[in-house]
Amino acid sequence: MEIAWLEDFLAVLEHGGFSRAAEARHITQSALSRRIRALEEWVGTPLLIRTTHSVRLTPSGEAFQATAEETLRRLAAGRTEALELAQGASDLLRFASTNALSWVFFPVWLRRVEATLPFGINVQLVANHMEACERMMIAGQVQFLLCHHHDAAKAQLNDNQFRSLHVGDDVLLPISAPRPDGGGEPLFALPGSPELPVPYVSYRPESGMGRIVAAAQGSFPSKIWLKPTFTSHLAKLLVTMALDGRGMGWAPKSLIEDSLETGDLVRAGDSRWDIPIQIHLYRSRARQSLTAERFWSHLESIAASKLGPVSDNSLPVT
Repeated sequence: MEIAWLEDFLAVLEHGGFSRAAEARHITQSALSRRIRALEEWVGTPLLIRTTHSVRLTPSGEAFQATAEETLRRLAAGRTEALELAQGASDLLRFASTNALSWVFFPVWLRRVEATLPFGINVQLVANHMEACERMMIAGQVQFLLCHHHDAAKAQLNDNQFRSLHVGDDVLLPISAPRPDGGGEPLFALPGSPELPVPYVSYRPESGMGRIVAAAQGSFPSKIWLKPTFTSHLAKLLVTMALDGRGMGWAPKSLIEDSLETGDLVRAGDSRWDIPIQIHLYRSRARQSLTAERFWSHLESIAASKLGPVSDNSLPVT
């Protein structure tokens, strides 16, 4: 069995078919198909059900997916640890963070955690949208993932392979530019109507906050009618578009507090339309480097005491 076969198998699942997976893997579709068949022969059973327009997992494939992901993640972590030890960089901690949290939350949170650490660390951070961050975690390219969390929003990091700590709180607020008459009322307000849907700056599906907003709509006090006018995975860009009067949207309070205070942004609805969210730090359940394990244990001790930087840096849900 070759490691590339596992990477091929997961690429087919990630891209939803052989054509796009072959392109991403820089091989021909026929070569990819041969390698998937070789993997299935090695496992001893079909892993994929192929149809003209789609590919889906067999029950055996569903079970094998977790094994493939864990195997590649352990290999990546082992290789990285060996290289770091050889190069004298064993204190390196590799983080992925969603874009919004990398701007405001991460620097302050890290500074407060570091102030209590009994050892030094070297931090590497990659910021991207949620799906990209999840892929990095699953592949073992990073040790930790910082992201927003909502119980109703499904994540790819299942509890069998990953664990998380609640390290902060935030809230998604419905926001809009104010009306130009200077009265402080929103230019666009919820809930809208079928005849007059509300112009809406929305998150792309690969955004974690896009998942959260979609999942949380079932808890709203009434149905809403929205008309998308601009879409992005970047919360900061959506805030800019809301400021420009393109529509209302949901944005984390941590990102827009200054604009709310100056009146450049106002609420597009009262607190019934707020979406309370948590900030979680994820890690694999597999063994990490010594420094990563010590760092995680330190965070757990802070969480257990309910004191210190993990809880102190939480953002008030108001």
